[in-house]
Amino acid sequence: MAASWRLGCDPRLLRYLVGFPGRRSVGLVKGALGWSVSRGANWRWFHSTQWLRGDPIKILMPSLSPTMEEGNIVKWLKKEGEAVSAGDALCEIETDKAVVTLDASDDGILAKIVEEGSKNIRLGSLIGLIVEEGEDWKHVEIPKDVGPPPPVSKPSEPRPSPEPQISIPVKKEHIPGTLRFRLSPAARNILEKHSLDASQGTATGPRGIFTKEDALKLVQLKQTGKITESRPTPAPTATPTAPSPLQATAGPSYPRPVIPPVSTPGQPNAVGTFTEIPASNIRRVIAKRLTESKSTVPHAYATADCDLGAVLKVRQDLVKDDIKVSVNDFIIKAAAVTLKQMPDVNVSWDGEGPKQLPFIDISVAVATDKGLLTPIIKDAAAKGIQEIADSVKALSKKARDGKLLPEEYQGGSFSISNLGMFGIDEFTAVINPPQACILAVGRFRPVLKLTEDEEGNAKLQQRQLITVTMSSDSRVVDDELATRFLKSFKANLENPIRLA
Repeated sequence: MAASWRLGCDPRLLRYLVGFPGRRSVGLVKGALGWSVSRGANWRWFHSTQWLRGDPIKILMPSLSPTMEEGNIVKWLKKEGEAVSAGDALCEIETDKAVVTLDASDDGILAKIVEEGSKNIRLGSLIGLIVEEGEDWKHVEIPKDVGPPPPVSKPSEPRPSPEPQISIPVKKEHIPGTLRFRLSPAARNILEKHSLDASQGTATGPRGIFTKEDALKLVQLKQTGKITESRPTPAPTATPTAPSPLQATAGPSYPRPVIPPVSTPGQPNAVGTFTEIPASNIRRVIAKRLTESKSTVPHAYATADCDLGAVLKVRQDLVKDDIKVSVNDFIIKAAAVTLKQMPDVNVSWDGEGPKQLPFIDISVAVATDKGLLTPIIKDAAAKGIQEIADSVKALSKKARDGKLLPEEYQGGSFSISNLGMFGIDEFTAVINPPQACILAVGRFRPVLKLTEDEEGNAKLQQRQLITVTMSSDSRVVDDELATRFLKSFKANLENPIRLA
């Protein structure tokens, strides 16, 4: 017997089953599902799962970079009640690297969104809801499970066996009504030695710190008899306890403050206060990564001077042909060619050990208002000077506008940071893990050098020199390898014919 098999299911379910987005393909799927099969009975399949028809589609904070933990909603590009289609731009999200546009993954009506400008939204948290067309988007219910996924629970560790309890004297609390000062170490020692209290004097140091000079003034006043020795308040009688090595022997105690007081509105210049500056996600991640790099990566440094005479001549010839390139473009090309010649430097350290990288992608540091970003010149060794120049200009503009895509700044095998345009002669840069090296480039400057002419006579000649300093991870690029790399880099840069 031939029986028809009909699917009376929601179009959204059809899209999930078949994988075709959009309404047009849904119609094709419906036609394709009108099959006749040989069965012993008639079957009609109606979906009864509530989320397929009634529950809204959740928009969650996505992970847009490997190091992203939180995101900020910069701007909503769609408003509540607007129709959206798969692929439409919904909002702009500030990650720890850049501002990225989030696209819709389905069709429907944007029902609910979090407030524009919301900050520090954890990954997986709810930021919006989409409902099917025709549903009442104004009265959609927000799901209860709107929080981020719970952290993975750590395995329970066995508790140590209880040790004998030793009673320790209770620390004397601060007496209300008395002044408390932030003391410098020298001032604390002087006050304790002479049994003086800081409240008997005046703090004159920055942010209200009681300095060594303030303590010496108190000592002078005590010697002249203008102030008396500070007597500690007798402690109330307590049950005798075992002596503790943490108990102070004599003299008043001045605890160190954890942080200075926060500035009070209306009193921006009050003594001992400061003004808090809000940090963006990018700034926080830069601070975290720089601290990790300097504290965990063994930095080694090597410096060399390069003669830019030949590069400047080639650059002038290109300008005549209306080809505009910068000295930094030649430096990028020279570094890429040198990495191709010396693949032992084109490595990274991922925590387990060194890894040889099959690609030569140069990360170029770009200064922006939000911090230093490093867009990547992909396969730089295979690109020409003009192609590198065009890529640097386009990526630099996107970085300053906050429009870099994740694939345009994630990865890289070697970094270059150039501060020559700011008049810096030379500097050292911090390695960007997991990369192993970064090249710091200063400005090119005229230098008189003693040379010999064809007849062997000494003469002074002006040269245009540039100083480069390479910071390398000693775990994978030792001093000898770094020295050979700079020697090859110098030869390639001073002979642009090698860069062809």
